[in-house]
Amino acid sequence: MRDVLNQLEAWLAEGRQIAVATLVQVHKSAPRQPGAVMAVSDRGEVVGSVSGGCVESALYEEATAVLGGAPPRLLTYGIADDQAFEVGLTCGGTIRVFVERADWAPDLLPRLAEAIRAERPAALVTVTAGPCLGAKLLVTAEESHGTTGSPDLDQALIAEARAMLTMGRTGDRQFGAAGEARGAEVSAFIESFSPPPRMFVFGAIDFASAVVRIGKFLGYKVILCDARPVFATRARFPEADEVVVRWPHEFLEEAEVGPRDAICVLTHDSKFDVPVLLAALKTPAAYIGAMGSRATHERRYRELLEAGASPEELKRISSPIGLDIGGRTPEETAVSIAAEIIALRYSRPGGRLADRPGPIHLDQAPVT
Repeated sequence: MRDVLNQLEAWLAEGRQIAVATLVQVHKSAPRQPGAVMAVSDRGEVVGSVSGGCVESALYEEATAVLGGAPPRLLTYGIADDQAFEVGLTCGGTIRVFVERADWAPDLLPRLAEAIRAERPAALVTVTAGPCLGAKLLVTAEESHGTTGSPDLDQALIAEARAMLTMGRTGDRQFGAAGEARGAEVSAFIESFSPPPRMFVFGAIDFASAVVRIGKFLGYKVILCDARPVFATRARFPEADEVVVRWPHEFLEEAEVGPRDAICVLTHDSKFDVPVLLAALKTPAAYIGAMGSRATHERRYRELLEAGASPEELKRISSPIGLDIGGRTPEETAVSIAAEIIALRYSRPGGRLADRPGPIHLDQAPVT
């Protein structure tokens, strides 16, 4: 949507009718990712692409039909289909594309454009299957616009959109007709307009490798940093998005850290820990964790106080890092750290669900 936003706004300003084809699902190989858009105006103008040219001719015909009054439709193109071969989807994958008349655009598109340009996270929700086919909602952390006509389903879609928005994720979700996340009676495509949060991992140790992997699994952009070039290598941390060889505190002082980001200090060496934790406390990071035994933490706590940090500031540091699940190995420790990050995000204590009364999932947005 970002790629075609300016043109869509221009067409709206001209009073044009618009059809939008959105790539909502990719299986195996495909040139574009979910969220890619091709739009067609009532003058026959085309902007954008959902497959790099493979199925655009067929989608143009579908979009023209929708502009002529046909209902919205969810289309599937795959290498096993004769139609897919005819239109040229030869990459071996399968894609699903939702084609709709953009009657929602005059109300929701200006709001979406404003949020994107102001760098305020927003999610666009489209019902792609079910009794409210084509219904649209625009969801932010503070408000929502649009409706499916069902308050219960609206509530479920808004909660799921905010959860996905927190991690900057885009994808399909299924719900029961009354909003339950089961039954697959209603399918919705939720597109997040927000960059993924970042996880800063300091200390190129064996535990860091497991934390990097689980950070990627959770949807973070993961940056590994260590001052020692012999340890901080791409070969040792192939899953990291970036591997930085610098003194951790120097790097963090210059990095752009946002309110959804996580900082994991795994060095448990004062000459690294104290400076980088002081830098971390100056950021709005959602999570700051530091590895070490209780004795290490107590010594580090005193050193941080001596360096000028206040007791109130030091409450932000989770140390010893992670939840109490008894983990010992790097992988178990990484699960413990990830669990703590998730629990804090949703303001949960991290106990056993079997021991907890009430609903499993929150209806409100995660804490950001």
